[in-house]
Amino acid sequence: MTRLCLLVGALAQAVAGYLIYTYAPIEATLGLSQKIFYFHLPLAWWGLFSFFLVFIASILTLTTQKEWPPFLLQAAAEIGELLAILTLLTGMIWGRIAWGVWWTWDPRLTTALILCFIYGGLLLMQKLDLSTTRSQRLSAAIGIIGFIDVPLVFLSARYWRSIHPAVFTSSGIAMTHEMIVTLFFTLISFGLFWFGLLRLRMQSLKLAQQINIATEQALTIN
Repeated sequence: MTRLCLLVGALAQAVAGYLIYTYAPIEATLGLSQKIFYFHLPLAWWGLFSFFLVFIASILTLTTQKEWPPFLLQAAAEIGELLAILTLLTGMIWGRIAWGVWWTWDPRLTTALILCFIYGGLLLMQKLDLSTTRSQRLSAAIGIIGFIDVPLVFLSARYWRSIHPAVFTSSGIAMTHEMIVTLFFTLISFGLFWFGLLRLRMQSLKLAQQINIATEQALTIN
């Protein structure tokens, strides 16, 4: 399943590239720079969904004794953090062209930056010299508390004074049928690749734990 998702997702991304640069028309106001949108939005949405999985995995880590929730927590946090950073970077490039500045303390940009700090702190905390159980519980606590910022990121451009466009609203980008088809194909293709990466990272974390346990047992015997 992991290999299949990665392979199909990568091939679909190649098709998405064709749709972005050939099928979808050039937007009248922003011109060619609007093509960044087809990368920016999937990065943002799948990044936020990654943090939602961190939230679910955090609850399961604290309430169950199952083995896999901590793996899902760490894998989703790592991938979500990467996608959140890429979202900010692509947004800065787009903002420089559309607004004339690299950064502005817009509500959506500010809440997204805070999100990066929260989950970056979660990942750094896991590097501390703590027992496995304590590290997992602290990570789960941060994963639950930090999720409060996720809906704020999503709703900020809709309910607060923001220059960031809200997609599929009257104040957002005027999208043609071709643009919508391209956008949803890009979202789905990126999602397949994202799912493959998530499974691959969870498998590598489980393997690393097994190696550590085997190493400790071998040292104890010797």
